Amino acid sequence: MVKRAAVLGSPIAHSLSPVLHTAAYAELGLAGEWEYQRHECAEPGLAAFLDGCDASWAGLSLTMPLKRAALSLADTVHEPAAAVGGANTIVFRGGRRHAHNTDVAGIVAALREAGIGRVRTATVIGAGATAASALAALRELGATEPHAVTALARYLGRTAELSAAAERMSAVVDFAPLSGIERHLDVDLVVSTVPAGAADPLAATVAAGGAAVFDVVYAPWPTPLAAAAEDAGRTVVGGFEMLLHQAAVQVELMTGVPRAPVEAMRAAGAAELRRRATASA
Repeated sequence: MVKRAAVLGSPIAHSLSPVLHTAAYAELGLAGEWEYQRHECAEPGLAAFLDGCDASWAGLSLTMPLKRAALSLADTVHEPAAAVGGANTIVFRGGRRHAHNTDVAGIVAALREAGIGRVRTATVIGAGATAASALAALRELGATEPHAVTALARYLGRTAELSAAAERMSAVVDFAPLSGIERHLDVDLVVSTVPAGAADPLAATVAAGGAAVFDVVYAPWPTPLAAAAEDAGRTVVGGFEMLLHQAAVQVELMTGVPRAPVEAMRAAGAAELRRRATASA
């Protein structure tokens, strides 16, 4: 029986996950035994999809808008998914659905790979689900003191999701308006968790601040924020590295292998991004 896995979300057509997971299967010698697909699935359809997964299914990768809904549909919610308030992975094992969050591990691994092994202070742009994962990762890297992390939002009335996550982590986070970002750049790291284009107007201001920069966007790359930071000599980490490392943990969880073939996955993902960039040029 071929083991099945897939990525679900909406929209899902441009997900890079199938490329990364399929490359891992090939490197592990599982190409004929495992398959990984993508399925368009909005939140109302998640329960039915899960109910339709038979014994051939090993796991699912979940993108927006499914991460929060997955928690209530799982039999077991593992940390840090419970603290963050969202799961990007469902593993089927022992007749049960296990919810995991590998985004946090992906962020930590991406930052460490770039030489950012410790973060004492950080400013996070955005206050949604990805910001909650970033907060958990920052705490793992050392930003645990009260007020070590400041989250900037365009509208402070929309910070309830991150505020609740911070409370679950026992983290004292400061919230401030994005319009005053220049007052919050004397930190070790600036993390942008907003969609492509949203941080573009902030590029010059952030680059002048002196902090390292992590931008969760991975295409098109470099973003104006990343380019400005690189030109200013800052350490820059991109969303592809986060995506790569969180996918590697998913492969390990779903297949049971002790170590995913990260370099093979990196090469396949980078080649696909180059192909897409050429096609859209």
